[in-house]
Amino acid sequence: MATPEQIVSFADDAPPAGASALVPGQVQGRDIVVVDPDPAWPDHFAALEARVRGALGPRVLGLDHIGSTSVPGLAAKPIIDLDLVIADPADEDAYVPALEAAGFVLRIREPWWEEHRMLRASDPAANLHVFGPDSPVPWRDRVFRDHLRRNAADRDLYAEAKRRSAAASTAAGEDVMEYNARKEPVIRAVFGRAFAAAGLPVATEAES
Repeated sequence: MATPEQIVSFADDAPPAGASALVPGQVQGRDIVVVDPDPAWPDHFAALEARVRGALGPRVLGLDHIGSTSVPGLAAKPIIDLDLVIADPADEDAYVPALEAAGFVLRIREPWWEEHRMLRASDPAANLHVFGPDSPVPWRDRVFRDHLRRNAADRDLYAEAKRRSAAASTAAGEDVMEYNARKEPVIRAVFGRAFAAAGLPVATEAES
């Protein structure tokens, strides 16, 4: 299990020299559209959850709706984000084929960052993030989600940052990673307040 210090620490997750997180044949997304909150998003998550659990059965150690679509009232890109916890993300043969049969496509492989894998689905659009049981990332994602569900001021602040960053990145022809970087300062500030509210230690200054 992750320690409090690990949960609040943001490690350098840059790929090693010459490495790419993108699985061969995949390309970085450039469709950066932030829309008003949709009351159907929880239902979309429920449908995706059923697909994942149906594909993996007892291999699912945890599965959560995270990201902006998990926060009622928050503007978001219309893509459902899920955190899936399994025993060993590096053992792709144990779960990727079953998920592919359920309509997911392996898109990201980041062994240097908590053995993270990400699979993409459509109808509804979704990003399925895969981590191991000791990773602090799913814990961190839930702290952030639950804080935004409670705190209207930070929810509004984050929504504005998302819209502003989406507009700037679209105008500049940037991809999703650059959009994420634009809103990173606001995210880190909100994380600090979320950690404090949860009784966690003060976040470290290490940047991802």
